[in-house]
Amino acid sequence: MSEQQLKEEILQLIREIESFPGINQRTLSEKLGISLGKTNYLLKELIKKGFIKAKNFTENPDKLKKIQYILTPEGFEHRVKLTYHFLIRKEDEYNRIKNYWNQIKDKDLLNIK
Repeated sequence: MSEQQLKEEILQLIREIESFPGINQRTLSEKLGISLGKTNYLLKELIKKGFIKAKNFTENPDKLKKIQYILTPEGFEHRVKLTYHFLIRKEDEYNRIKNYWNQIKDKDLLNIK
């Protein structure tokens, strides 16, 4: 897996947490299309780095623990940086494709009328 793919998965994970703080790991895993183990690992790493906090909001010890993920100010800043780099990569990709298309079109290799 490339570093870019990992950054994109982290960006998607942060966006989902920001939109749905009460989301559980299984649902996150399904939405992102990654394994539950990887989702757990990424969440733990983001918690270690201080980008998100996990808050238990179940008082009753007999009930299943419900966790709410909260994006910290550092996490918000990290999301902005990841989004910026993502957009730069996509703009570069767009420009490469556009240049390639113009080269093909100029050479009339497609015979499109």
